[in-house]
Amino acid sequence: MKKLLVALCCVAASASAIAAEYLLTVTRPNTLHVIDPAKREVVRSITIPGDGVPGTITVPKDGKVAYVLTNRMESVVGIDLDSGKQVFRADFSSPGKRIKGFFAAAVSEDGRELYVHQAPVVLGRSEYKVEDTYIAVFDTADGVGAKPRRTFPAPRRISLLAPTGNKDHLLALGWDMYLFNTRSGTIEKTFPIRHWDRPGLGEPDVLAMWGTFEQARALSTPYFVAKTDAAPDSAEAFKAGIAVFDLDTETLKTVEFENAQTAMFSSVVNPAARNEAFLVMNQLSKVDTETGKLIKRVDLEQTFYAVNISGDGKEVYLGGALDKIVIHDAETLEKTGEIMMPGGADQSIGWLRVVKR
Repeated sequence: MKKLLVALCCVAASASAIAAEYLLTVTRPNTLHVIDPAKREVVRSITIPGDGVPGTITVPKDGKVAYVLTNRMESVVGIDLDSGKQVFRADFSSPGKRIKGFFAAAVSEDGRELYVHQAPVVLGRSEYKVEDTYIAVFDTADGVGAKPRRTFPAPRRISLLAPTGNKDHLLALGWDMYLFNTRSGTIEKTFPIRHWDRPGLGEPDVLAMWGTFEQARALSTPYFVAKTDAAPDSAEAFKAGIAVFDLDTETLKTVEFENAQTAMFSSVVNPAARNEAFLVMNQLSKVDTETGKLIKRVDLEQTFYAVNISGDGKEVYLGGALDKIVIHDAETLEKTGEIMMPGGADQSIGWLRVVKR
């Protein structure tokens, strides 16, 4: 009996240690929401100090602080998800210089450093002077009023950043994918996308604004590309594909899966079946990235910009654009639930992230 009680206690302790999953999203004018997808409800809404519109959300591995790009893309604010308090703030611009961070912000997995791709413009009396872009590195321990500890040059048009399995590496997605060493500030490797050399294919068109890579440790994005060896008026003239970068192995894979016939804004890889990816805009599509086949597609009742997935790969979450998050079964793609934003607030360009607490 004594051994049985000990075993039961160990099981209970183990079960209590299992982290629950929560969704994070943002709405206008400047609010961060914590959502329990299992209960299908918003459990906390936190007003972010200052002006909006909020968009990018990045969270370290421990899921304690959410860093949100806001203030018309000129500030990052860190919100403690337990207390709801602002514990970090970096304002980029000054009276003589306007600095924007166009979507690309990421925090290191250990939560110590925040990386933001920045585009500065000097505001003259009669002209604007565009300066070179760079990645600014903040120490999150600097709290409110933080300034960059260092910067390093980076190409223009970077829209996504993601830490890799190497603690000194940072992936940047722009016209191509760049693997930065955050210590030396140099590009160690470039993975061609726009500049790929693939016979019969032109330059791909990519709209990568929503980062949802935390579950499968894979950053993915849809793309569209012209087939240069096909007749311009044929069904084969344009193809839809998906690019998947494995953040742990630091490898890139691209695959076309159909003739281009519908728009797709963002995608996510299934952590439980890594050959599956889900893509969204006006339809929800399920693709096999190994075989390059479209598995299933369903129409949606509205446009959704952002997509994410549960850790067990059973539920797909759709958000962004308007005032609700919907939940679909990952196997059948049938809708199984929805969560309305408080007051009917608009998520707009907001990201949809999953944290484990």
